[in-house]
Amino acid sequence: MTEVKRPYDATGRRERARHRRRDVVIAARDLFETDGFQATTISAVAKRAGVSAESIYKGFGTKAVLAKAVFDFVIAGDDEPVPMAERPESHAIQAEPDVRRKIALYVDGLVVRQQRSARVQIVIRDGRLSDETLRVTWQTLMDERLTGMTMLGRHLLETGDLRDGITLEEVADVLWTYISVELYELLVLVRGWSPERYAGLLKSAVIDALCGPSV
Repeated sequence: MTEVKRPYDATGRRERARHRRRDVVIAARDLFETDGFQATTISAVAKRAGVSAESIYKGFGTKAVLAKAVFDFVIAGDDEPVPMAERPESHAIQAEPDVRRKIALYVDGLVVRQQRSARVQIVIRDGRLSDETLRVTWQTLMDERLTGMTMLGRHLLETGDLRDGITLEEVADVLWTYISVELYELLVLVRGWSPERYAGLLKSAVIDALCGPSV
């Protein structure tokens, strides 16, 4: 009888590779936040993650690319291959009929993401001034933020409940500005505002800017 070969199941191998990648990203996050970008070496990340430096170079290429992977991880809060636009939070915003409530829901989620990601964003932002490789990474973050806010802005405009005469460009720019890490840094990290107080300010400011003051 001819032996029938079983098809190779790569699921376990892929899952182990995913776990190793996540370990590397978490190790890099911890070191970036405590030591900064320049002081963090690939060797140090490898040691903390329990992998070889060669495997990190093979998987990410450069430390700047690794920094972007760290940002993506802290923004999402996990390494699930699900775009932000397809997550339950986004679906809830889409389903909410009231535009002011849509904005409030978005801000609530934003503040949670900023609590996870602000220090990493600051590391990348400040690191670009002394490390050329981070300039592209920071610009990518800015471009992605504007793209996301343009998508959200288009959705808000489609409700027909924003103030008269406001354009998509203005909506996107207002959102892009108010969700910046700089505002979170100033009020929460420097001035010590609670996340709840910060969220309240954002909701009022964005709703007034896009919808006009409540009657």
